[in-house]
Amino acid sequence: MCRIERGERRTEMGMVKGVGGAEKVKAGGGGGGGVLLSRSKMKLWMIRATTSVLLWTCVVQLTTIGEGWGPRVLKGWPSCFQHESAALEETLTAVPARVLPPKRVYKNNGYLMVSCNGGLNQMRAAICDMVAIARFLNVTLIVPELDKTSFWADPSEFQDIFDVDHFITSLRDEVRILKELPPRLKRRVEIGMTYTMPPVSWSDISYYHNQILPLIQKYKVVHLNRTDARLANNHQPLEIQRLRCRVNFSALRFTSQIEELGKRVIKLLRQNGPFLVLHLRYEMDMLAFSGCTQGCNNEEVEELTRMRYAYPWWKEKIINSDLKRKDGLCPLTPEETALTLRALDIDPSMQIYIAAGEIYGGDRRMASLAKAYPRLVRKETLLGSSDLRFFQNHSSQMAALDYLVALESDIFVPTYDGNMAKVVEGHRRFLGFKKTILLDRGLLVDLIDRYNNGSLNWDEFSSAVKESHAARMGGPTKRLVIPDKPKEEDYFYANPEECLHLSEDTLSSS
Repeated sequence: MCRIERGERRTEMGMVKGVGGAEKVKAGGGGGGGVLLSRSKMKLWMIRATTSVLLWTCVVQLTTIGEGWGPRVLKGWPSCFQHESAALEETLTAVPARVLPPKRVYKNNGYLMVSCNGGLNQMRAAICDMVAIARFLNVTLIVPELDKTSFWADPSEFQDIFDVDHFITSLRDEVRILKELPPRLKRRVEIGMTYTMPPVSWSDISYYHNQILPLIQKYKVVHLNRTDARLANNHQPLEIQRLRCRVNFSALRFTSQIEELGKRVIKLLRQNGPFLVLHLRYEMDMLAFSGCTQGCNNEEVEELTRMRYAYPWWKEKIINSDLKRKDGLCPLTPEETALTLRALDIDPSMQIYIAAGEIYGGDRRMASLAKAYPRLVRKETLLGSSDLRFFQNHSSQMAALDYLVALESDIFVPTYDGNMAKVVEGHRRFLGFKKTILLDRGLLVDLIDRYNNGSLNWDEFSSAVKESHAARMGGPTKRLVIPDKPKEEDYFYANPEECLHLSEDTLSSS
């Protein structure tokens, strides 16, 4: 740039001499001198214009290089942009870069669509399984569709409950996930040209490799229309088990709206001391499904029976409630729950947060529990109606709020081993074996009946309850494996021991 400027000065000096000569010719007389002077001025103007264009081109090029490559390219150049480049570098250094895991490069074998079924936590576990299956098969997973036709009839989409962008980006080093199919394949699905099926329950990962993958390669898109309990609990590759945990504990993050409201509820509870979350599964749908009618009057029994027959996918219709209760297959009633908490020496002044829907029988059935533990609270009593208006008629979003509060509680007590109880239990183990009282319902109802008929006094009853639950507080333990009986063995998501980094000595001594 400096050489160009010196050349310009030499050119101008030469032109000055030329102009002087021209003036002498003009002074000497004759029309030819005037033409020569005019041509000289034109040449001078063109040279100056050309020089200006060259200078401006240099400036633009240097500016572009400086912005693209930074001050290292311009180092040592006598440029006026050095100060601005240094300031830019300082600004960029001050802003932390967003680090994303690298995309996993693999041959895409096709696309997997899934429709989850059940409540929030049943779908949550299923999503974890489907991510692991997609990863193992090297296929692209489409963001799962949530159940909208179950008892709860929640119209929520995936992105209404979970942070969908976080879900996709946090797993990009494991599996490719898209929000929807590419246009050409999407049109095929819309006109019914896709292969739809329910996979076999409790299947080993090899089933998906041998049976499902060939279908995906043939049809390009396979739609699995039921996803609950489709991957076996045990004997899966370690990387598959740990991926299930990574999805559950990291990738499946609730939306910011749900997370913020959960934090508010937890803060309100913490302001008043420690709290226990009671997952009191004494709700109409559970009682109708299970056929458990302990403490219900005749009208209520009839109502629950009609409801059970109204849902064809609830296979069991004729149920003996008393026998089922004695086998420990019924949720504890509010009255049984009050006796159990008292026997376990839970402080009567402790806050009890009820994580559940509407309790069947209302205040009448809650009276004994409220008398024993007067500081009963629910999200509806802690928050204003305006806070919950977006959650109304969205049971899965309500359940997500309860899930967050349950994770943070000092004690978690489920009265039935449903999906929420199991998934929260496993999550609390992952968070450091937070106290979770796992009730032995079969033993408890026997002790309660004996206490109620006078064969046990209070001290004997309380002592027996405490002794039988001393090792049922959510501590380290080996997951129970029952070959050929997957429904009876321990659920992976209740005790994901492969993800807890425990030694064999710790597990065997527990």
